[in-house]
Amino acid sequence: MRVLSVTHGPSVPGGVFEHEVEERGHVLERWSVPDGAAPGPASTYDAVMVFGGAVHPDQDDRFAWLGHEEGFLQEVLAERVPAFGVCLGAQMLARAAGAGVGPARAPEIGWYEIELTPAGNADPVLGALPETATMFQWHRYTYDLPEGATELATSDVATQAFHLPPSTWGIQFHAEVTLPMLSSWIEEDPDDLLTSPEALLAESKRRIAASNKLGRALCAAFLGQAGR
Repeated sequence: MRVLSVTHGPSVPGGVFEHEVEERGHVLERWSVPDGAAPGPASTYDAVMVFGGAVHPDQDDRFAWLGHEEGFLQEVLAERVPAFGVCLGAQMLARAAGAGVGPARAPEIGWYEIELTPAGNADPVLGALPETATMFQWHRYTYDLPEGATELATSDVATQAFHLPPSTWGIQFHAEVTLPMLSSWIEEDPDDLLTSPEALLAESKRRIAASNKLGRALCAAFLGQAGR
């Protein structure tokens, strides 16, 4: 398959999702939206993955490229290209589908438990996860469920995953993140943390292997659906 990875800067790549795509023999292309280039037409891709970033999904006054990205994702949805969004990527897919985005009632920065809904347990993609899992998060914004979407996972603070038929999924948590990525985020923005950098890094070293295993399983499930 030809898979597009949509990213928002050098420190926020696709992590284990990109690794999974390449190890399964698919063709991986990357589009860093802030760099100003353009991807191919949405219909030329077999799957699109949209990852995180250090911006909020409604900051068009500061980041004009958000509108360009929204237009491309609307094309992805219209062409029914299988899509998977992570954090900002999930928020942007929700926005492209006409849903609202805005501040969450509290930030989630660190390791938090997520819980699948009954629909999530039965979902062919999110069902690759256990019913509860501790996953890394770094967000202050959330999304409303797009019209026609089903909520697949929640936390104490925000909705955590959705499926928009026929083949669009979004997750708020960072199932893609690797330890080098996470370490660079802590170094770049320590003032945004809710605990000390040292404590978060220590906890991350304990949890990252299990998280990466789940992230790979999630990506594999998505690729399986995209290839059907």
